[in-house]
Amino acid sequence: MDLIHRPSGNPDRQQQLGPYRIEALIDRAQAAAGTVYRVHVAPGATTSVSYHAVAEEYYFVIAGGGAAVLDGVDYDISPGDFLRLPPGTRHGFRAGPAGLDMLDVHTPGCWPDHDTYFPAGEPAGWSKPG
Repeated sequence: MDLIHRPSGNPDRQQQLGPYRIEALIDRAQAAAGTVYRVHVAPGATTSVSYHAVAEEYYFVIAGGGAAVLDGVDYDISPGDFLRLPPGTRHGFRAGPAGLDMLDVHTPGCWPDHDTYFPAGEPAGWSKPG
């Protein structure tokens, strides 16, 4: 297990997945107990609803705001807000006019091609690596 220190904002670590831009802060080969992403949702964008069958997920709002839709209930979110999503929680986001920037942690690890499910089918612009 490696000690990791890296700044965020590296375009080489970012992937556009529909309305999400995610930046892996831990490489797949470095992941042990979990995964960590910086997630940005463009201003005014709405994401599709997804869930994880195994991973518990934690979000911390860094900047911007909007709404988290958790199991069909809207929660206004703004910088400093924290969300804990147990496995199976259906979730999506609506970004406000400033967009939405969050830290996203999964335990155990979760990737776009592993333990990510869309009840309505994969959204346009979403492509699983590999």
